[in-house]
Amino acid sequence: MEIEIISFGQITEFINNQKIEVDGIADTDAFKQYIEDRFPALKGIKYKLALNKNIIQQNTKIANQATIAIMPPFSGG
Repeated sequence: MEIEIISFGQITEFINNQKIEVDGIADTDAFKQYIEDRFPALKGIKYKLALNKNIIQQNTKIANQATIAIMPPFSGG
């Protein structure tokens, strides 16, 4: 499965935008586990995921060629 990762804010310091090829990641919970294992600094940061431009509030299935954005906390103004 191919997933494009886009990162924002302080997260770009250790995760560059990239495409990865992974097997066994069917949903966003599995993706979070994978990405935190690969980039341990994420474990200490609060962040949200957006799957194909939609912010995820709960575990969601991931399809091949998905785009996942990893975003730090933000506020409007």
